[in-house]
Amino acid sequence: MDNLTVFTEFLLVDFAGSWEPQVLQGVLFLVIYLGALTGNLVTVTVIMTDTHLHSPMYFFIISVALIDCGSISVIVPKAIVNSMTGCKTISLTECAAQIFLYLLFAEVEFALLVVMSYDCYMAICDPLHYRLIITQSLFPGHSWLLGLWSGLLCCPHRSSVQASSTKTNVIHQYFCDIPQILRISCSDVQFSEFVLLAVSASLILVCLAFMFLSYVKIFSTVFKILSMEARNKAISTCIPQLAILLLFHISGEVSVLGHIAKKPSLKNLLMAMFYTMVLPFVNPIIYCLHIKEINGSLRRMFSR
Repeated sequence: MDNLTVFTEFLLVDFAGSWEPQVLQGVLFLVIYLGALTGNLVTVTVIMTDTHLHSPMYFFIISVALIDCGSISVIVPKAIVNSMTGCKTISLTECAAQIFLYLLFAEVEFALLVVMSYDCYMAICDPLHYRLIITQSLFPGHSWLLGLWSGLLCCPHRSSVQASSTKTNVIHQYFCDIPQILRISCSDVQFSEFVLLAVSASLILVCLAFMFLSYVKIFSTVFKILSMEARNKAISTCIPQLAILLLFHISGEVSVLGHIAKKPSLKNLLMAMFYTMVLPFVNPIIYCLHIKEINGSLRRMFSR
């Protein structure tokens, strides 16, 4: 049997080793964090204050914006403090909280993206029954319940991963990255995690197939619309959702299938920044630039 050592804290060792790169990294993280919070909160404010945007699709966008604020706030503030102070440790409780909350927000966002693809399908392909099926609160509430249930399901496994380390408590990342935790965990925990990931991957593939079929049907219907104005409006509604879905999917693949670094590197840092910071930062930019209604409402709000 492997000799198990129970650690009460972990040491976060990232690419920035000396003081100057640490401060530069902290400033970069702070700028991205403030930009993501500002963009998402402005999106929420614009939609909430404009009565013309009080429809199910825009309430889904509000939910995604709030989730992005939560997911980036789980990891980045701690990383900023560690970079500015030079402290590299994180307690077992904080590490467990990071993993659980980040998984919770990621799973809720994925569930919302699935629902938004169905919302777009109903709005374009079956508009007569849209109001009967889609409501402003039903599907976001179900998405939150699904994410909470999934997070609670994963929580015991994540805690056991952190508590049973065989070699070291050094994590080559600026946060409690799940692949890094698995790297230092015992073989029994790795097997249970493999089973859990296999089940999760099966469910995700089913959802991706559903979304793929939805968007195929959407675009086949859109190109049959004779009115150019109606076609452009439908495309401007679907393209941002599809772009965010692709970014989310790429981020998930990078985090799960990416190489598990055994030493700090710039590549490892940039990959982690991509799937923890880029999506919350880019989402409000995509919505505000490509959805004409939000763009127009934003212009009117700033003009006032």
